[in-house]
Amino acid sequence: MSLSLDEVKRIANLARIEVVEEEGSAILAQLTDIFSLIEQMQAVDTSAVSPMSHSQDVRQRLREDAVTEMDQHELFQSIAPQVEMGLYLVPKVIE
Repeated sequence: MSLSLDEVKRIANLARIEVVEEEGSAILAQLTDIFSLIEQMQAVDTSAVSPMSHSQDVRQRLREDAVTEMDQHELFQSIAPQVEMGLYLVPKVIE
């Protein structure tokens, strides 16, 4: 993919980046190099590569899904400033 200097200026304008005339050609060269690298990477055949979730073959240790703490709902609501029907009441912040 090739870009023109006008397209670089337009992209910079959309990104709200100020690009002076002298920087434009340098940025164009850098973007051209980046697009060239992307094209090389897309040309690689990856059909035999299986997807992976981690770069190393590791397994996550699982634990039993069991309750480990006591229910302290009543205690927490007893010290709350305002509670109604089991819910905490808070001041309205958005009108």
